[in-house]
Amino acid sequence: MCPTEILAFIENRTYDEIQIGDSAVLTRTLRPEDIQLYAIMSGDVNPTHVDAEFARSSMYREVVAHGMWGAALISTVLGTQFPGPGTVYVDQTLHFARPVTVGDTITVTITCQKKFDHNHHIILDCLCVNQDGLNVIRGTAEVLAPSEKIKRTRVAMPEFKISDKQARYDHLLSICKNLAAIPMSVAHPCDPESLKGALMARDAGLIVPTLVGPEEKIRQLAAEFDLSLDNCTIINTPHSHASAEIAVQLARDGEVDAVMKGSLHTDELMGAVIDKSTGLRTARRISHVFLMDVPTYPRPLMITDAAINIEPDLEVKVDIVQNAIDLAHMLGIVEPKVAILAAVETVNPKMRATLDAAALCKMADRGQIKGALLDGPLAFDNAVSIVAAKTKGIRSAVAGQADILVVPDIESGNMLAKQLEYLADALSAGIVLGTRVPIVLTSRADSAATRTASCAIAVVMAHAKRK
Repeated sequence: MCPTEILAFIENRTYDEIQIGDSAVLTRTLRPEDIQLYAIMSGDVNPTHVDAEFARSSMYREVVAHGMWGAALISTVLGTQFPGPGTVYVDQTLHFARPVTVGDTITVTITCQKKFDHNHHIILDCLCVNQDGLNVIRGTAEVLAPSEKIKRTRVAMPEFKISDKQARYDHLLSICKNLAAIPMSVAHPCDPESLKGALMARDAGLIVPTLVGPEEKIRQLAAEFDLSLDNCTIINTPHSHASAEIAVQLARDGEVDAVMKGSLHTDELMGAVIDKSTGLRTARRISHVFLMDVPTYPRPLMITDAAINIEPDLEVKVDIVQNAIDLAHMLGIVEPKVAILAAVETVNPKMRATLDAAALCKMADRGQIKGALLDGPLAFDNAVSIVAAKTKGIRSAVAGQADILVVPDIESGNMLAKQLEYLADALSAGIVLGTRVPIVLTSRADSAATRTASCAIAVVMAHAKRK
């Protein structure tokens, strides 16, 4: 049988075809997702298998596979190869000699020991060895062998991907490793998620919060949801406008290093931020970045501006791009790749986004925008997919590898960011740039985890400013 037939079909060996000493072999390498899938399927979340920190203190010193993962490989051989379809399990004995760790390659060998003509039962020796030839599992299986020949097209199983949002969240928070918590004012944290977000960031060692809002309401929320207000300062205000003004004033006076939006409207907070006499403006145009961790994209993706500038002109886009580049540098991306998005990848005089994109790229060539590689106009597919770019004949150091996506206007950016978050299970964080201090700006619908992740970016920015 040729290899393509092996892949395309499943074929059994009947009782009459099997001889004592016949065998079959299967080889598999254990991946981290194999352990996760088995834990999800079985509900066995023993920390020996799924908690790396716990496993380091266990007798094995690392995460190990569930013992029955290896046993399942035996079952795979019996059901698909030898004897194959039509086989009925009768009995199985197993001895587990040593653990299987991530990266181990297990070879399963099933060998016929005995046959019983009166009932068509077969006793099979089952042996699993690792890449070093050491026994992992040994045992015997008794099966009722099939009497009819079966050859079936192999059923194509659906693709399965694990989206470990918690792991991605933990990874994002790790950018603050060894950085001290920063003082942060939280404007009007008067709903559960905004208060939880501030307190989660506190508990993660990211911020020391000053909660600015109606004190009675904040304390009632904390009591209702059993939240501790330890290490929090509360400044009592009568309403959300006052909360915004005082939270911004604390930053202007140098009492906090960052500001976080609570449950008030964005325009309330940003109105206080952009006030020429009491706000936090700089010479740079204020803009916003969504930092997205998308499971299907190999690197963090920054989307700008999807929250502040409604329909930016070329001059504003220059600052939007430079703000995002500066943030990328703070996050350790030495030379970020910036894709200027439009509906098409060619310059069209009737489409302003394409003209702006071409101008921005030439401005980068002339040093008016610094610290990154720019290309545009690029359609979204060309910006994030090398295959799409090659199909359209686009030669670019940015296409398919973008770190930053610059959108034409607030509508397209906001839709793109929220589509990734809600339809692609992206982890999202939002931050305002171009101000005296970083401002955590998320949607009122965003979770506490999203707000905490955004605080991590603010911490990095605050420490970079100190330097």
